[in-house]
Amino acid sequence: MFGVEGASSETTEPSRLILASASPRRRELLGGLGIPFEVVVAGVTEHEAEDADPRLMVAHNAALKADWVAARHPEAFVLGADTTVFLDSTVLNKPASLLEARRMLRRLAGRTHTVFTGVALRHVHRGVRIDEGVTSEVTFQAFDDATIDRYFQVVNPLDKAGAYGIQEGRELIIDRWNGSFTNIMGLPMEVTKQILTQVGLLADSKPPAASK
Repeated sequence: MFGVEGASSETTEPSRLILASASPRRRELLGGLGIPFEVVVAGVTEHEAEDADPRLMVAHNAALKADWVAARHPEAFVLGADTTVFLDSTVLNKPASLLEARRMLRRLAGRTHTVFTGVALRHVHRGVRIDEGVTSEVTFQAFDDATIDRYFQVVNPLDKAGAYGIQEGRELIIDRWNGSFTNIMGLPMEVTKQILTQVGLLADSKPPAASK
């Protein structure tokens, strides 16, 4: 984790959650918690410079999306997130074409890179502003263009940072990973659960302390 601000959630207003993301993977992950939420896509332009500090970039973009939606839904909790891949001091965002996706995978082949995700939760009426960041490492197998061709038959690389997803076809390109698996998917659920529990949207799942 690389940054957090907390806030009180005491209020009589009913709780409502909005996911400020068009990502089907984030929607699936958040849906696994079993709490109701809506999806509202933020109308913002994200910062995606190749030479950006990845920690600052994902934190900025997550907050940008959450703030945009929260300003229009001030009575709701709004969850924003942003994920990128980082290798050789370069940010690898979503490729613009299959050619660029192929170049990214060639660059990642046989090497270890870092995945950064920023998570932001906002509630305007309650004054909630929480920001968290998570990192994971992924090591790729060494592979050739024929493997990339097979991978592209399984996965659409154009909607994924670094031109890959860990949830499908990983046996073709990924050797191992360290850290949160769901972070690599795009929404680190360990931290997300912690945040949502903190503001009362999710029940605390920790077992009660043993009596002495």
